Amino acid sequence: MLKDVKSTLEKCEKVKTMEVTSVSIQLEKNFSNFPRQYFALRKILKQLIADVTLDPETAHPNLVLSEDRKSVKFVETRLRDLPDTPRRFTFYPCVLATEGFTSGRHYWEVEVGDKTHWAVGVCRDSVSRKGELTPLPETGYWRVRLWNGDKYAATTTPFTPLHIKVKPKRVGIFLDYEAGTLSFYNVTDRSHIYTFTDTFTEKLWPLFYPGIRAGRKNAAPLTIRPPTDWE
Repeated sequence: MLKDVKSTLEKCEKVKTMEVTSVSIQLEKNFSNFPRQYFALRKILKQLIADVTLDPETAHPNLVLSEDRKSVKFVETRLRDLPDTPRRFTFYPCVLATEGFTSGRHYWEVEVGDKTHWAVGVCRDSVSRKGELTPLPETGYWRVRLWNGDKYAATTTPFTPLHIKVKPKRVGIFLDYEAGTLSFYNVTDRSHIYTFTDTFTEKLWPLFYPGIRAGRKNAAPLTIRPPTDWE
């Protein structure tokens, strides 16, 4: 099998464009068992890296962004004097990226560290940002979440429990718009977490929910990081 994987990836290196579906399958099947001496997969990911930054105009009033707009954390006191624009979330305490996607393949990583509560993923452009909502694919949200420190789930209907062997310190997210897939990876042990399959028809925005503070247990931020270099 390893020879087949190596052969496939060597062929991928010789061409400038790659079939959308083949990239998604390669990432999902080989992320966890890929031997260290083969770094073609890492090179593929490097070609798809999205420069993701956070959009303060979308941030819930209980969220604070870092100066470089790469980190977000929850604070218990709402920030004052924030304009209530149509783009801002006022019920669900999340923030979106400054750039959304209507095509292509994109990869980014989020450091979750030792947080006890978080969610990451994407949402479509037309989601409700003002009233009470249930963030599910039917309402335009595709997310993986952690709560209570050890409960992981893909937020399908009903939730899909995720049995994760190694607690992820960092999560990789791969959007393949045309293929209709959104895949999540545990960068800590290089394992596949979950893949949503759907038909995307709107702009999709990277979404970040740092979770409530819960005293000091979940005070650390979510942070967008450059993808890990495994060499």
